[in-house]
Amino acid sequence: MAKYIAQIIVLGGQAIGRAFAKALKQEIAASQEAAKRAGGGRQGDQSAESNLRTGMTLEEAKQILNIEDTKNVESITKNYEHLFNVNDRARGGSFYLQSKVFRAKERLDHELKAQEQHQKPKSDQQSEEAPQSRARQRR
Repeated sequence: MAKYIAQIIVLGGQAIGRAFAKALKQEIAASQEAAKRAGGGRQGDQSAESNLRTGMTLEEAKQILNIEDTKNVESITKNYEHLFNVNDRARGGSFYLQSKVFRAKERLDHELKAQEQHQKPKSDQQSEEAPQSRARQRR
């Protein structure tokens, strides 16, 4: 009897060990894929930070608000206002869906802000480099 119990325990432990190893491999593969999609480097870190802060990826936010171009602020605002109002609880809507719409808008706002910050240093560098290149041309 004890022999059978020991075999059951060993087989159960092996099954749990295999399942844990498989789950770990899947998680590693998923995190590597997410890192590739985020772009890696500093920009990838900012994207990952925004994903964690809002709990939503950029792709999810674009799907929720039905947006193709993240630079089109007018269409983002229009779709956000429509979906937010349609899902108002006072009008029989879903608070859950309304919160998803809000988080999607928040995520897109983070992305726009990051793009602006990314473009500002470049314009600052160009403005600093322009006088130097003009001075070199005068020589």
